[in-house]
Amino acid sequence: MTRLSPANVSSLGLCLLLFLFLLPTLCVAADSCSTGACHADMSGVKFGHMPVADGECSSCHEQILEAHPVAEGKSFRLVEQGAALCYQCHDSYGKMLTVHPPVADGECTFCHNPHGSNAGPKLLPVADDLKELCTQCHDEGMFNQQFVHGPAASGACTQCHNPHQANQPRLLKKSVRNTCTGCHTDIGDGLATAPVIHAAVEEASCLTCHNPHSAPAAKLLQKDVESVCLECHGDVGRKAQRAKVKHAALYREEKCTGCHTAHFSNNDGLLFLKEQDVCFTCHGKNDYHKSNALKNIAAQVEGKPYLHGPLEDGQCSACHQPHGSDYFRMLNGPYPETFYYPYTSGSYDFCLGCHDSNMLRFESTSIYTEFRNGKQNLHFLHVANQYKGRTCRACHEPHASNIDKLMNEVGAEFGEWNVPVRFNKTETGGSCSPGCHQNYAYDRENPVSYER
Repeated sequence: MTRLSPANVSSLGLCLLLFLFLLPTLCVAADSCSTGACHADMSGVKFGHMPVADGECSSCHEQILEAHPVAEGKSFRLVEQGAALCYQCHDSYGKMLTVHPPVADGECTFCHNPHGSNAGPKLLPVADDLKELCTQCHDEGMFNQQFVHGPAASGACTQCHNPHQANQPRLLKKSVRNTCTGCHTDIGDGLATAPVIHAAVEEASCLTCHNPHSAPAAKLLQKDVESVCLECHGDVGRKAQRAKVKHAALYREEKCTGCHTAHFSNNDGLLFLKEQDVCFTCHGKNDYHKSNALKNIAAQVEGKPYLHGPLEDGQCSACHQPHGSDYFRMLNGPYPETFYYPYTSGSYDFCLGCHDSNMLRFESTSIYTEFRNGKQNLHFLHVANQYKGRTCRACHEPHASNIDKLMNEVGAEFGEWNVPVRFNKTETGGSCSPGCHQNYAYDRENPVSYER
């Protein structure tokens, strides 16, 4: 057995006395500031700052006076001031295009509690709903209109905004369009593939029409649909307002969106279907219960071998103004509303925009019309007759027919009667036995004599 020398025994005894003397001090130090009697409120929080949780108070604070606590003043100070203190551990901010003012001013504690929080993560004084925190600076009125955006309603401000800094205006994480399509993926997919994009989306931003927080109109529109559209399409609005013949579709609840999509389309004019199909959504029904029901144009056209040229191309707007017109049946130009209307210059300009006006100007011709008996111009006879000149629709269908030249089958409306035409075509002419006169034939090569 090894025996200790007197010197070793003395050294061991001295060490033991020193340990016993310092033991209380060592125990207090191990407990740290937040577990002591003074700062106990900083411990046990639900979300604690890591240095506090680890008892590393000196990571942020340094003692400047020997005594602690002191009667006046402070015996500790921060090791760095402002954001520089936080940047000892956290990445620094302030180098991007847009910096949140509290960050730019180094006021991290304006939003964060430096020791901990029982409310929410990231040392914030609130939980998931950040509105209470953000509206300390930002106007809470932006959330109080009738229709509130989902993220705004739930206080998910950081779904769209970066709270520290961003390379986009308004602290957005991405561009306005990409921010919106991050959730509205159906619109994003359409914008990526559709051939026709609304200029307001392509050249401006979603904020041209929508308020991102809350709005007075559905779909978060800045105003009602019509007013939003007319901000850019004022010419259309003025035309519709002045029009003598109104298009009823413009005054339904859907307004512009009854025919147009707001963001993108596969069709010109941002129509939600091809032009003719859009028109037939209204003009393709049998509303027998209505006294003023629209005509079912789709039924009139279906299965007919002869279509009016514009209709064959699906272009209703070649003849009709979709937003209103000064002319009968919203036509693009002058055309008589009455059954009888002798031709005069300008009175049939709508039809004569495509058809040769000479067929109504010359009593005798061999070239301007096929509706002639020899050289006798029967168009001139029927339409330019100063006593009872008849409009085109007395004999012709405007949309489609089972008979060549769009000849009328059912007959034109003449008060309560539909006047039949009963037209038969031949190689060089034809005949008709209408309700307005006896049977007459005509022939371009071998004129028929009308003498009795």
